[in-house]
Amino acid sequence: MADPPPEQDLKPQVYREDRPAEEFARFHERVRTREPDWLYLLARVLLTPIVAGPLRLRVIGRSNVPRGAVVLAPNHFSGWDHFMVAAFLSRPVQFMAKSQLYANPVLAFILSHGGAFPVRRGTADEETFITAYSILRRGGLVLLYPEGGRSRKGEPGRPRRGVGRIALEGGAPVVPVAVHGTLQLRRWRRNLARLRIPPVTVWYGEPMHFEQVESSDASAQREAATAVFERVRSMYAALDAAVRSDGRRAVLRAARAGRLPG
Repeated sequence: MADPPPEQDLKPQVYREDRPAEEFARFHERVRTREPDWLYLLARVLLTPIVAGPLRLRVIGRSNVPRGAVVLAPNHFSGWDHFMVAAFLSRPVQFMAKSQLYANPVLAFILSHGGAFPVRRGTADEETFITAYSILRRGGLVLLYPEGGRSRKGEPGRPRRGVGRIALEGGAPVVPVAVHGTLQLRRWRRNLARLRIPPVTVWYGEPMHFEQVESSDASAQREAATAVFERVRSMYAALDAAVRSDGRRAVLRAARAGRLPG
């Protein structure tokens, strides 16, 4: 039996947060003033063997992630994407998490102590940008999804302006990231039934640099966001085509020899 359309793998998305910004102030304050603590290390210890073992995560271009402040901009298919992008990087990666996740006190504690910070989707959430800039000022890594949420289709979706604003105002290089394999990974029930676990590949592209401005308008943000995500989209397409035609092992061998997909 053929797999159902990719959008049927996900529950309907909630794109608007009705709770006021004040309810999330304490989470922003913690992330602005403190580094990720022992919970981040614990998550790394527990999850790295899983993603490197059964999920067969492999990475290409890790040396493209520079030292100091960096924005990581991957495509987004699955809740596993955060862990896949961060697993083999030596520094903590702090990511924007949708505010609905903070309704659960236990999960809110884990996210906050692990360095994540909330974004109230559907609103102009200025606090999220302030928190992201504070992380970048102290030389941290910020992960945000240009699409603003998981793609409902079988390919990368459309970028939103947020990544463009941070690219222009944050003063940090933006590393486009292609995450391949997590679209299939989110179909975990069917994978278990078939005793099949799809491998995951993460490709870090060359950093993109934007001239920093104090304030940017919507048009400039859209242009920057489009530039970043077109790079992500082309990387994902090239990686997908190479894996389909040559197999992942051949792609990884070629990458180690300096021959990148596409």
